[in-house]
Amino acid sequence: MIIRQISAADNKKMASILRKSLEEFNLNIPGTAYFDESTDNLYESFNINGAIYFVAEDNGTVIGGAGIFPTKGLPSDTVELVKMYIDSAERGKGVGKLLMNKCIESAKLLSYKNIYLETIPELNSAVSAYEKLGFKYLDKPLADTGHFSCNIWMILGL
Repeated sequence: MIIRQISAADNKKMASILRKSLEEFNLNIPGTAYFDESTDNLYESFNINGAIYFVAEDNGTVIGGAGIFPTKGLPSDTVELVKMYIDSAERGKGVGKLLMNKCIESAKLLSYKNIYLETIPELNSAVSAYEKLGFKYLDKPLADTGHFSCNIWMILGL
């Protein structure tokens, strides 16, 4: 397996993984990444300063992805961990951890001091993974991300 930066050719596969993942948990609802404009255009959306998106590829097939994005409204030293989704057949194999560690490493290289994220309790295995990496709970969101269905907010100091 390799972790690499997203290419335009990966857009369709990652949009499919993201949407199928949310459908599994009945989270294909407004206020989630399911309806984000950027979901179908991840390569283009992350082609800005301070952002990067990675995909995990196994035997030539994209099996998941995650990225960091300088979300509007966040403090300038804070980046958001976004759109971390793994194909259901590949979960529990450490793919998410590899992607998150790559995002953390990249955030440090880009001189960020914190990584923020938003999620939903139904994604409890992801929440557990965030906790294991040292993310701490917040009482409220740090910015208006548009993901009003998310009610778990976490931060990791780098």
